[in-house]
Amino acid sequence: MRTAIVIGTRPEIVKMSPIIREIRRKKLDYLVIHSGQHHDYEMDGVFFKDLNFPEPEYNLNVGSGTHANQTAKIMIGVENILMKEEPDVTLVQGDTNTVLAGASGR
Repeated sequence: MRTAIVIGTRPEIVKMSPIIREIRRKKLDYLVIHSGQHHDYEMDGVFFKDLNFPEPEYNLNVGSGTHANQTAKIMIGVENILMKEEPDVTLVQGDTNTVLAGASGR
């Protein structure tokens, strides 16, 4: 079973890190998709380092924008990745544009 984990903001990185650690511990197949909603080192990069979070397989680099524009870019990017990778399950956590887009991506 393959799991896709969609993140994009600092809180999502922090809250998904225990899930990632457990998936890695159990040697399960997974991939991380980062939307780039928080897109600078202080907003997310430092957390990858401090939490020993793996670099994402995909980074959409959506950056800033209006709610609709940012969410649409993430939806399109996530949909393309999910169609290519065909994971069995997609995990999202929170209430951000990334989570909205990630939850509706497939």
